[in-house]
Amino acid sequence: MAKKTSYYNLSDQDLAQLLVQGKEDAFTEIYQRFWEKLMAIAFNLTKDQVLSEEITQEVFISLWDRRHIVQIGSLGGYLATAIKFSVFKHLVRQRRQLQIIKDNFIPAVAFADEEERVHVRFLTEYVGGIVEQLPEKCRLVFRYSRYEGLSIAEIADRLDISPKTAEAHLTKALKTIRLNLKDASPLLLLLLDHKL
Repeated sequence: MAKKTSYYNLSDQDLAQLLVQGKEDAFTEIYQRFWEKLMAIAFNLTKDQVLSEEITQEVFISLWDRRHIVQIGSLGGYLATAIKFSVFKHLVRQRRQLQIIKDNFIPAVAFADEEERVHVRFLTEYVGGIVEQLPEKCRLVFRYSRYEGLSIAEIADRLDISPKTAEAHLTKALKTIRLNLKDASPLLLLLLDHKL
């Protein structure tokens, strides 16, 4: 009982670190702490109780299966992003409730193909969530490179680091993003590639 209480009192950050180490009790606490919140997000998007439970369960299974390779900054933010992405994949794959997709995932900017528009919009949002979980230097280097269009030399100068270090941070950021997008289809990665 004391062991369970100690995990109950841990911060999200501590639980995330223990999860990476493979601690089952930490995973159990994460499950109990976030299940209802993730279910609420899923149900708000799908309006389907059974599907929401299935998707939430899959997110936790994926979290455990990938515990040694995930990089988590904010545990709540990571799981919220994961559940939204899983809902998106289910809705697109099953072609269910198209109106939900239109209401929740399609931006105002027009694309030639509606499905492509959904993919790009949501993947862009998903990548943004991943970027927020990166270590500070990796996050800054990625933003300066991809969002502001700075060169490696300019980034190095702005952050007062060597160009080699800046390039290493960018490589790590891109590797982490692609690892987290491993379940996306090659086509979707190509659609998003110009943003990476």
